[in-house]
Order: sequence, then C-alpha cells, then structure tokens
Amino acid sequence: MTAVTDEDHGKGDTAGKPDGRWDDGLIARRAAEAREAEDAARPTSAEDDAEPQVEAYAPADGPLPTRLDALRELVGLSRARLDRDTLAEAGRVLDEAAARQRLSSRHTVIAVAGATGSGKSTLFNALAGAPISDTGLRRPTTSQPIACSWTDGAAGLLDRLAVPGRLRRRPHPGPAAFDEALQGLVLVDLPDHDSAATEHRDQVDRVLALVDAVIWVVDPEKYADAALHERYLRPLAGHAEVTFVVLNQTDRLPGEAADLVLDDLRRLLDEDGIALGEHGEPGATVMSLSALTGDGVPELREMIGRFVSDRTAATRRLSADVDAAAARLRKVYVADGRPGLGERAREEFTDRLADAVGAAAAGQAAEREWRRNASRACGTPWLRLWRWYENRGLPGSLDRMGQALTPPEEELTARQRVEQAVRIVADAAADGLPGPWAQAVREAAFTGARGLPEALDELAAKAGASGASKRGGGTETGRSTVPQLGGRPPKPPRPKWWPAAVLAQASMTLLQIFGGLWLVGQIIGVLEPGLVTPALIMLAGVVGGPLVEWACAAAIRGPARRYGQDAERRLREAAAGCGRARVLDPVAAELVRYREVRERYVTVTEFSTTGR
Repeated sequence: MTAVTDEDHGKGDTAGKPDGRWDDGLIARRAAEAREAEDAARPTSAEDDAEPQVEAYAPADGPLPTRLDALRELVGLSRARLDRDTLAEAGRVLDEAAARQRLSSRHTVIAVAGATGSGKSTLFNALAGAPISDTGLRRPTTSQPIACSWTDGAAGLLDRLAVPGRLRRRPHPGPAAFDEALQGLVLVDLPDHDSAATEHRDQVDRVLALVDAVIWVVDPEKYADAALHERYLRPLAGHAEVTFVVLNQTDRLPGEAADLVLDDLRRLLDEDGIALGEHGEPGATVMSLSALTGDGVPELREMIGRFVSDRTAATRRLSADVDAAAARLRKVYVADGRPGLGERAREEFTDRLADAVGAAAAGQAAEREWRRNASRACGTPWLRLWRWYENRGLPGSLDRMGQALTPPEEELTARQRVEQAVRIVADAAADGLPGPWAQAVREAAFTGARGLPEALDELAAKAGASGASKRGGGTETGRSTVPQLGGRPPKPPRPKWWPAAVLAQASMTLLQIFGGLWLVGQIIGVLEPGLVTPALIMLAGVVGGPLVEWACAAAIRGPARRYGQDAERRLREAAAGCGRARVLDPVAAELVRYREVRERYVTVTEFSTTGR
C-alpha cells in the first residue's frame, strides 16, 4: 500500500521525513527510487522547484455566475412569500457553489460509486495503478471514502468531502501517476450505496452532493437494481454530462452477452431520463470493461483524462445543480397563462364600489333635489303654498324621508357589496398565479379591505365638502355636494337667473292680484264698470305664472342633470381612490414582486444545460 499523504498541511506526499520524501516500507522506498530516476531524466525548471499553487475556482465569462446571482436574488426576494423548506434546496446549491468556487480550479473530483460486489474498488485501484482500496469477499469492504490525488493542492477539496488524512493517497508511481491528462484528478472510492450499514449510505449521499463527477460501476447482476435507478440515477438525470456509467465484470459474460447487457443498460438509462453522450452530443458516458482483467480500463482512463484536462467538470456540476433546484421551484414561480390585474378588472372593481356606496342613487337624488328647489323657487305662490301645506310635518314626507339615515339592513348590504367587490378583484388578480403568490395577492387585498366601508363613507363626506366649496361656470353647479353613505346632500345652489324668474313670477302674481282687486272694486261699485281690462290683466297673471314655472322647469333640466352627474362622479372618484389605495395598489405591488422573481427565475433557467 502507498503512503498516506498529509493533505491537511498542503504538502502532498512530502510530509513526515526530513528530506521531504515519504517512507512507508519497501513499496514506498521503491517508489521513491523510481521517482528519483524519473526526476533525473526530466530537465529541471523553476516551476518544478516552486511551491504548488492552488487556483481559486473562477468560471470565466460563462452563464454560471449570472445564474447563481439570479438564484441568490430569487431566494432573497422569495423569503417573505415562500416557506423555508421550499427554498432549502436552492439555498444549499448556493452554499455549495460558493464553497466550491473558493477551492482549487485545477482539480476535478470524481467519485467512484457502486453497489456491493460491483467491483468499484477494483476499478478504483486499476485507475490508480496500485491496491489503494481494499478488495475482498467480506462485505462491505469499503467503509469510508478513500481519496487518491494525482497532484498537490487538493487538501481543501478533500476537507470539504470530510476524507480523513489517513485515507488520502497518491497513485503508484508509473504510467498512471505521470499521465499528463490525469494531472488534477482526485478520485474518491465510496462505500457501497446499498450497504446494510446506514452510516455508509449517508456518506455516499453526502459525498455525491459535493463531487464534480461520478463514475457509477454496475455489474451484470445488479445493473437494473431499482434502488440504484430510483434513488440515484433518475433524480440525477440532469447531471448526465458529469456522469459515467460503467458496466464492470464483462469477463463473466460469454460471447455477445456483454453487448446485450450494455444495450439494456442504455435502455434503462434512457427511461430514467438520462441523456446519453453518443454521436458527439453531450450526455452520460456509458461503456463496459473488466477491472479485474484490465480490459477497457485504458479507454476509461483516456476518457477521464480528456474530461479532467477540460477543467469544466465543476462548472457543469454546479450548472446541473442550479437546473435541478430551478426545476423543483418551477411550480412556485411559473404561472398558467398571463396573470395580472387588467384595466377591465380595475374598472369593474370601481363600478362595484360605486354601486356599494350608492353613487348612482346619490346622483339621482341630487338631480331630484335640484329640480325640487327650482320648482320651489320658480313655482307660483299658490302652488308653493299648497306644497308647504302637504309637507308640513306629515310623517313620511319627502323632506323627512330624505333626512332619514340609511337603515341598518342597507348598510349591511353595502358592506357585503364591498366585500364581494374585493373578493372578485382578488380572485381576478390571483388567477393563474402559483399557489404562494396567489395567496399573497389575496392576503394583500383582504388586509387592505379592512375598514374599507368606513373609509368610503369618510372619503365620500370629504368629497362632498370639497364640492360644496367650489363654484362652477354659468350653470352654477359649483356648490354641488356628494352625499355620504346614509345621508342626504345639502340644498343645491340657485342659478343666477333664478332671481329674474322669481321676479317674473312675482309680477305675474301681482297682475293676478291687481286684476282681481280691480274686478272686486267694479263689483262693489267703487270703480267704474269695465270688465275687459281687469279680466285681461288677471288672465295674463294667471296664465303667465304657469308659463314662467314651465319655462324655468325646462331651463333647469340640463343643470339638474349635470348636477346629479357631478355628484355621482365625485362619489365614484372618492370610492375609486379609496379602493385603489387600500386594495388595488397593494395587489399591484404583489404582482410587481412576482414579476421580479419571475424575471430572476427566467434568468436562472435561461442558460439551462439540461433543458429543465
């Protein structure tokens, strides 16, 4: 067995001896002699004498840094809306990516994994060129991860994998150790993934989440094992580019049986969703060999050499991890259709609030009030006297009814209408959103709707007060006020031409009185007889009064209508403003937040290497 290296101190295989050489028995001394001969044959340079440098991992100008930044922002923006368990995998990927980026970029960590008796330790030793990992009939043979590093500077990576110093090795001096393509390789032999010991399986799961690539070793008996496919290969289908699947022990298969088993293995991998790297396309490498006889091992070593010399394994692994995390988060970020709050939904919400506060009824009441006041001001004195007599304190009169407050039943109905309007607009805004964001939109709407009926009443009253302080043009609609919930608007103002109409009506009344007195004087003999003139004067007053009232009624139709419309508009705007501030704006803020996280999610998945 080769010597144990002290990677914890960054000295590789030079620790423990004053002259910098390791010594662990006969094999070690022979290896040292072989190394001296090799060093003597090679020309020395300044680089040979220099201390090995560890380059921090830094992917150059690729999409991975952008995707990691987007994923980090995505997690930050989502913490208040998604539970911790949902974001746990994304957080783990970010932590592991940050840890890997702080370590060496010159090394590629490849784990050798397999089931009990698959021959993975034998393959591990064949690749290292020395019996580093124990093999035998006793199961399980490998109880802890064993690492073999071809070059110095991998201590940090092995510390991350929690490989103890006593289980860190160097390849046996020979062609495998000095293969230029393998410089930077860190090979890790894992315990059996189907071991009866739970701690062994836990170690396998832990290390597989941290290495840059995996060599899965299967044998002709267990290559279709459900535990392997369902627990490892299928969940890691997105990591095909950093996966090797090796059918070992082909020396046990007669004739063309090895090819048949290999074809069936490819079929199973395809069913698992693993892309196969055939015909130059990216994907998993699938091959057969015999670690015991060495058949196919050089080909695998050559493939690993090209893989290591490319120095992109860590980037591919991290990209696949990001793809997997994004795939798990898809259901909480990708909506069905185009969610949002359209203009139509906003208008319908405003209409429902206006209906709840009775904006249309208030406008009609204001118009009727205008007409009533005009009729009182411009009507004949006799008609006004009659109306006063009809309405003098009688219960149920229009004046008393108008001053009555809205019954509690109507207030309850108005409150229910407001709640219904909020519920409908919340459902419209949340339609098609993923569950957590739909819930956030509804909560924003319902939270803002608390106290909305009272706020509508208060704002309606303020709108009425502001309307009463304004003057409006030739129609004199300026003093129009908006009725608040359960109340009645003040008396509308009189147009400028009303005094002239009142004067004309008074003149018609005086003509009636004058003509009537003239006729009475003639009847009692005080005045000279002559019925034509006083009758005509009295007739002019009698006919002129209703004509003036009719003319005034025709003249006030337009101003009365505009007054009612103005009252309705003010109350409608007050309701719309209150609903917008309390409900629509919070809902819109949640939708904007969702669009932000959706943009980050698109950035995360835009450069996916696995098509997820």
